[in-house]
Amino acid sequence: MQTLFQYNWMVREEWLQWCEDVKEEELLVNRTGGVGGILHTLFHIIDVEWSWIRIIQGKTDFQENFEEYRSIDRIRELNNRFHIEVEEFVLSWNENMENRLLEDHDSDGKIEIFTWGEVMRHMIAHEIHHMGQLSVWAREIGKKPVSANLIGRGLVTTKK
Repeated sequence: MQTLFQYNWMVREEWLQWCEDVKEEELLVNRTGGVGGILHTLFHIIDVEWSWIRIIQGKTDFQENFEEYRSIDRIRELNNRFHIEVEEFVLSWNENMENRLLEDHDSDGKIEIFTWGEVMRHMIAHEIHHMGQLSVWAREIGKKPVSANLIGRGLVTTKK
């Protein structure tokens, strides 16, 4: 599981770098699908990851407002600030945490029970899903997307 988080973080960093070569107006255009445009989607990925980690840990969660982060520099700052806490939790993950229960209260008052492992895998899938959207949007504006390939990134070592 840690490998997939590290993969997501690596690809996210590459998308943040990719954004530096795109006009900010283009990054802010609302696009079909997703939560908005390219920057808004990156904001959403970062915010959702951090929020779930805080919820799992029993910490307070609050929703950041994208309007305060409408530039690549602000998105990068948010990522760097939230990543510290997220990475610490992910790197401390062990099999004893897998089946711990999380009681999630939605806005309608409905309570759902998830395992921590299920939530962690959801976070991984959530980011990969949105990276796919970014790839489509990159092609729409005539730019090559960031590679989604996990192979060759040095994340998995083999024993000979």
